[in-house]
Amino acid sequence: MAQGECILYPCYFNAGYSLVEGRRVKKSLGMKAPVVTDLERALKRAGVKYRVEDKHHPAHWARREGRIVAEWTAGKEALIQKVAQKLEARK
Repeated sequence: MAQGECILYPCYFNAGYSLVEGRRVKKSLGMKAPVVTDLERALKRAGVKYRVEDKHHPAHWARREGRIVAEWTAGKEALIQKVAQKLEARK
């Protein structure tokens, strides 16, 4: 991963997960069973450049959810919150 990039996994936005299981946003900002395409749409709305990789979160290696590498320099938490606010309500 290069300087100025952040990795996002769908589990960060899964309202069905606890914080221990990998959720990084409030349940009210998360969505039920998000997939990489949901994150792609949110990043497009936010105007953030990204690429999709066929990798998985280490804690959820069997799920093969994929991940997104976004071009972002303002801190990972800021990006996570921005994406969470742009996710479509599919709860």
